[in-house]
Amino acid sequence: MSGPLATLSGPVEDYLKAIYDLERVGEPATTNDIALQLRVSAASVSGMVRRLADQGLITHEPYRGVRLTSDGRHAALRTLRRHRILECYLTEVLGYPWDRVHDEAERLEHAASEELIERMAAALGDPVQDPHGAPIPTRDGRVEESTLRSLAEMGQGDRVRVRRMQDEDAERLRYLAELGIRPGALVRVLDKAPFDGPITLWVDDAAGGATRAIGVALADQVFVEPLSD
Repeated sequence: MSGPLATLSGPVEDYLKAIYDLERVGEPATTNDIALQLRVSAASVSGMVRRLADQGLITHEPYRGVRLTSDGRHAALRTLRRHRILECYLTEVLGYPWDRVHDEAERLEHAASEELIERMAAALGDPVQDPHGAPIPTRDGRVEESTLRSLAEMGQGDRVRVRRMQDEDAERLRYLAELGIRPGALVRVLDKAPFDGPITLWVDDAAGGATRAIGVALADQVFVEPLSD
């Protein structure tokens, strides 16, 4: 890629990724949301928003939030592709556990060249999702974001397939793996205790399945596709 998008700094790419993630629900990303996502001050976000708008990477309406322009979206997806290809390579080739690859990919994504990323992708057989179930954007900047629901939203008796989970918290990922809750897993909701009590699940596995219980906050970070019986 040539032109101004070829020389974006790491912080700019991080902001564009965060805005893309926040925008996936269909609403503009607010200053406070971006600050929480990136763990920075609202004042820092305001300064960067002005800079990104000047570069033509976002549009900004005061008191309403920001949206990516086509250039901003393309840059965000390019960075996401690098990040998710790196995660796949670290797990599949280098043997990293899935709970450690997010932080490693965060460190490497701004330094890796496009040639290196494409060689990794080819070596992996051009994967379409990362180890946590997130879709990998194509080389030409397209991505298919499925409409998923959180496990916490499902009702008693619902049967689902796990598709994706938040990947920033390594301890949470390790715990979910211990429960057998990973992308592709089949799960049935057996019971939901009232007042945000635990959710009891049946998780299918190679041994025939097991009953598990998780809290609502954790279930809210697991994204699923409902299945018909």
